[in-house]
Amino acid sequence: MHRSELKKEAAEAALEYVPRGCVLGVGTGSTTMYFIEGLKKGWVRGAVPSSRETERALRKKGIRVFDLSQAKKVSLYVDGADEVDPKLRLIKGGGGALTREKIIATAAKKFICIVDESKLVKRLGKFPVPLEVVPMARAQVAREIRRRGGRPVWRKNFITDNGGEILDVYGWKVSDPVKKERELEGIPGVICAGVFGKRRADLLLVGTSQGVEKFISVTGIRW
Repeated sequence: MHRSELKKEAAEAALEYVPRGCVLGVGTGSTTMYFIEGLKKGWVRGAVPSSRETERALRKKGIRVFDLSQAKKVSLYVDGADEVDPKLRLIKGGGGALTREKIIATAAKKFICIVDESKLVKRLGKFPVPLEVVPMARAQVAREIRRRGGRPVWRKNFITDNGGEILDVYGWKVSDPVKKERELEGIPGVICAGVFGKRRADLLLVGTSQGVEKFISVTGIRW
């Protein structure tokens, strides 16, 4: 099966977990777009989008859009990932929406991650770690990253919805995602790191050629 088919398979499986009448958090990216396509108008009370791109897609479906400050409770957050390890810790931010994604995922009661099987890794770090940075601090943060053994690459001509810039950091094997996340977000000028160690997925739905596989957090065992 083509990767796009596997993504769609995982996205459609997530629809079964959406509570009727809830406020839903929705991520950004190609897999998430398949999820939005499957949402039925009137099923949810509204949605909190993690990007302007997602907001446009939700409005096109006729789904009411909330700002996070307007939503008293986000029951569920659904999003993709660039990498997922066996403990359901993630690297996210390939689409540049990592800060809003992390905020909404943290606010949500439950986080379902939807991916195709190519995103599964034994250890995070093959995919570069995105960092959203304050533009004036980009060069300073890059120097600090090099000092710590990373190879930062500026994502030129890209500005996040928050007005930040992105450094994609290559060359790290992230054996302790929680520690790495804390370390990176402690660097002055870093708005958010694309390592999701503290807020990992509660449920992972993986599109494979044999069907959708389900994993829960902590043990990573199949449901």
